[in-house]
Amino acid sequence: MRQDEELVLAERMAGRQERYPDVKVDRVVVRDRPRHQLIDWSRQAQLVVVGGRGCGGFAGLLLGSTSQALIHHAECPVMVVRPGGEPR
Repeated sequence: MRQDEELVLAERMAGRQERYPDVKVDRVVVRDRPRHQLIDWSRQAQLVVVGGRGCGGFAGLLLGSTSQALIHHAECPVMVVRPGGEPR
């Protein structure tokens, strides 16, 4: 399963390193709650970027549990990006 997850990550990141060579990206696949790992990684990061669910209406105003945990506990800036929308 880990190899499958690493393949999916590599496919999603394809071309990004070439397009943004000055941006350091650590590709890490672990089995844990995302918030735990992302908060740990925030101790050595300059920025944590997470995707939002992109829900519309009232639900779209709310952040998910991972985003909420990060904005309250991360040790670096956090950007929550929603599909097709502006960063919040």
